[in-house]
This record gives sequence, C-alpha cells and structure tokens, in this order.
Amino acid sequence: MIELDGASLTMEQLIRAARGREAARIADSAHAPMDRARAYVEKKLDEGSVVYGLTTGFGKFSDTFISRADAARLQRNLIKSHACGMGEPLPDEAVRAVMLLRANALCRGNSGIRRSVVDALLCMLNAGVHPVIPEKGSLGASGDLAPLAHMALALVGEGEAFYEGERLPGAEALRRAGLAPVELAAREGLALINGTQVMTAVGGLAAYDAKELCLTADVACALSSEALTGITSAFDPRLHALRPHAGQVASAANLMKLLAGSSLAKPVQPGRVQDAYSLRCAPQVHGACRDAVDYVLGAVEIEMNSVTDNPLVFPDEDEAVSGGNFHGEPMALAFDFLGIAAAELADISERRTERLVNPALSNGLPAFLTQNGGLNSGYMIAQYAAASMVSENKVLAHPASVDSIPSSANQEDHVSMGTIAARKAAAILDNAGKVVAIELACACQALWLRGEENMSPAARAVYGAVRGAVPPVGEDAILYPYLAAAEALIKSGAINRAARSACPGLL
Repeated sequence: MIELDGASLTMEQLIRAARGREAARIADSAHAPMDRARAYVEKKLDEGSVVYGLTTGFGKFSDTFISRADAARLQRNLIKSHACGMGEPLPDEAVRAVMLLRANALCRGNSGIRRSVVDALLCMLNAGVHPVIPEKGSLGASGDLAPLAHMALALVGEGEAFYEGERLPGAEALRRAGLAPVELAAREGLALINGTQVMTAVGGLAAYDAKELCLTADVACALSSEALTGITSAFDPRLHALRPHAGQVASAANLMKLLAGSSLAKPVQPGRVQDAYSLRCAPQVHGACRDAVDYVLGAVEIEMNSVTDNPLVFPDEDEAVSGGNFHGEPMALAFDFLGIAAAELADISERRTERLVNPALSNGLPAFLTQNGGLNSGYMIAQYAAASMVSENKVLAHPASVDSIPSSANQEDHVSMGTIAARKAAAILDNAGKVVAIELACACQALWLRGEENMSPAARAVYGAVRGAVPPVGEDAILYPYLAAAEALIKSGAINRAARSACPGLL
C-alpha cells in the first residue's frame, strides 16, 4: 500500500501503482494538514472573502463574484465545461499515474479540498476504475485543465471510464465497482483539475523507460561492436576519466564489461587504427543521453511532490495566494530534452545497423547479412524501417515548449505546451525502442554469421535471450514478427536482465 503525503512519493512507487496496480491511501500524517486547509476554505466562504475559484469565476471570469449558494454548482459546471479533450484515450497506466499524482498533490494540505474527495479518487484507482482521458486538449497552463476535467467527470458520475476492460458511462463504472459518485463542494472542482499531473504522468513514465533504454542501447552497441570486430580501446576508462561526464563514464564502463572476453572486439585490430563514430563515440553519445534522462527524472521527481493548483491556501498565515504553480514550463522543457535524447539514441543505433548490413562498412560480413545475396535480401529493408523512424523522430523532436498560444481572452497569455512535449517524448521513445530492436536483431544475425563461439560471455547471454524469439535467418523470411519480438524483449526488460545476469554492476 502506497501512502501519500504530498512530499515523499518516489518514481518506483509511481511505477508500482501505474503498472503493478498497487493500491494507495492517504497517509495518516496528511489528515491534519488537509483538514486545516478545508476548514480555512469554509471560513473564507463564511466571511464572503474574494478568493479566486472559490468565490469568483475562472480565467477571464475571475472578476465575477459567485455567491455561496452557487459555489457547488460552480465547481460542477467547471468540470463539465472544461472536459474538452479530443483523440484516443490515454492508456490505463498513464491514467493511473495521473490519478495517483493528483491525489498526492492534494494530500499536501494547500489545496483546500475535503479529504473524502481524495479518498474517493483513490478508491477509484484501487478498484481499477480508469476515467477515459483523451490524449489531446491541454495547453499545459493552467495545468492540464481539459484532461484532468475528464478524470474529475468520472469521479462525479459523468463522462466515461474503463472498468474490467469495458468502456462505460462514468456512473455505471462506479456502480459496478461498488462506488458512489462524489458531490463536489466549493473549491473542489478547481482543485481537481488545476495541475500538471497529465504531462508529469505521461512524460514521467517515458523518462523511466528511457533510463532502461540507455542500458539497452549500450548492450546493442556491444553486440554490434563484436559483430563489426570493433576496437575496444575507445572505451578505456583512462580516456573517459579525462572528460568525466557521469553518463559518458557509465556508458564506457558498461561497454568494457559487456565486451570483456570477446574474441571479436579487441583493443587493437590489424589494419585499423580506430572505428567509425557510431562505435567509437558511443559512450559520448549514449552518455549525454543518459545525463539528459537523469536530469528529466530529477525534474519529474520534484514535480511529483509539488502542489500545482491555484490559489494555494496557507491556513497558519491566514492567506490564500494566487500564483502560477500550474504552469508546465519546468516539465515542458524537460520533456523536450527527453525527446531529443531518445531521438539521439535511435539516430546512432541506426548508423550501427547501416554498418552491419553494408558490405563496404562491415569488415567482412556478407551484404545485408544474408549468405545468398541477390536471391535473398536479408536485413536490407530492416535498415530502411529504422531509417524511417529516425527521420520521423527528427520531426517529432522539434520542441513544443517554444510555442505558445494565448487563451481565456488573453488572461492566460503564455502557456507551456508541456503535455504535447510529454506525448512527443513518449512517441520518440517508442520509435527509439523499435530502432534499437532492429539493431539487436541485425547484430545477432551478424554474430551468427561470424561464429557464436567467439562472443564475450555477456554477449552470449544476450544473444541467447534474443535467439529465444528471433531465430537466425538463412533464407529470406517474414521479418516483422522477429523485429516485433526483439522489441518485446526490450520492453519486458529481458535484454537488460540477460546483460545484468552476465555482468553484475551494469549501470
């Protein structure tokens, strides 16, 4: 059971809730701060104070006073009117991450929402009632208004939700799960939808996966280096100590461990002084990507435990402060960076694939990794597929965060586009995983042609994991199932587990 207090949620807990469906609850320590904040909101209502979103309308309507009698209606109207998302629903794991993150932020005790409402949201999460949240429609300031409104719709018995694999009206999904719709009170609609949790969920899951793909890229590079009879002196730790970026040092160390004991990749190769950049500079490129991913993960972990709605209440100081914590710029920039890093992992991977299939570059391998070229095309078109996704990534990697379109009659005159950045990063990462899978398949085909007995122990372990799903190709075969199987091995973690089993201590 994950306990939420608004300040200590970890990435591992987020993954367990999103993908492992672990349950969550409000920590006992969060009860008093949440109750104090709600009591303060009630006090302001009783006093008739002018507080944004509590006794006023929203956005451009912030100068319109709303009476206490209309306070609850205002919140329900907000949810209904703001649910303007379009496109395909976010996957269940992303929706679960959104729900957990929003609940965590509300547990901090600065939002003024009743504890019972957050409990109800967590009951939905724990019961597997997943609101239908369309992927498109957020500007990333004021937070993720439209998608979070779809989350809140299901909570109040409106909209739609998935339950046990079926898409249902929100009220019916709640009923089947034995839950009741929530009646919102003053402030609570705004508290539910004014935050950055959709971008943080989508981008955070991508960043977590990108960290694992950084190691998979090292593993694929090691197999390619063996297949191409690479020169391992480029990974000498003395060299990298002279330019000690953490990611570069880690990647170089991984490659040295993975290649230890190889009869193919050696410190010196007769007739060659150095390899092409896609091999020789892999630690520098992979390492820079690692450092980028680590930066993004750090930013996500801060955002996961941040309060990002507006206004925020400080009961002990008797203040409700309007500000801009909902602005997604910290996430927008981070996820644009993540997309660029993932694109680079794919870019250099495709170049190694090209060297594997090109007889002019492969140091003696048969053209397109087939023994009977001409009659057979081998892995010729697999490289085309990789190149197409690399090219697509170049389009997707254009930063979303440099754009802004004013909204709400120019009251919200600069927005982050952070959710677009997160979605793009996830799409780029998906392509990158496919490109690295193609490299793995080609490297294993090349190693089969070189002679399996010459590989390093680590390469042999990974080769065995791949060979369980991707057989050697003697005569032309339908390749797409093999490429899909290689990608599935990456996504399941099987490639990295095989590498770590042979090389404990890989980073």
